[in-house]
Amino acid sequence: MSDKNENAVQSPDFKSAADFVSAANLAYLGDCVYELYVREYLVKTACQRPSVESLKYVTAHVQSGVVEKIMPILTEEEEAEFKRGRNIGHSNVPKSSTAAEYRRATGLETLFGWLYLKGRHERLRELFDAAFGETGKDTNE
Repeated sequence: MSDKNENAVQSPDFKSAADFVSAANLAYLGDCVYELYVREYLVKTACQRPSVESLKYVTAHVQSGVVEKIMPILTEEEEAEFKRGRNIGHSNVPKSSTAAEYRRATGLETLFGWLYLKGRHERLRELFDAAFGETGKDTNE
């Protein structure tokens, strides 16, 4: 019996294989990547209650606002990945957000997952900083 999932992307160069990962899987990974940037910021600023404070960054409503801020600086390729994630069919939407906000948040997570797999960590930092500035705070709060 093989330990490898037969649906797994089989490529020695995962950066190029990132284009073939499903949008849902990219969003799954991107959710973690986005949260990591938030947690890193909170730890660096010696936040006393990071689990509570992180909620100001990780909701679909806030992530939808992030999309509005970074959309003008996305490349065509990045925008295409965002749209690929945004257009995933959703059957459940959290009560705390609208369907449109949830779709945009999923698109953002897809983009973050794709950039991560591509190894574009500097670009991830640029986008996070563009959304939250040097302080890490959403300027729309």
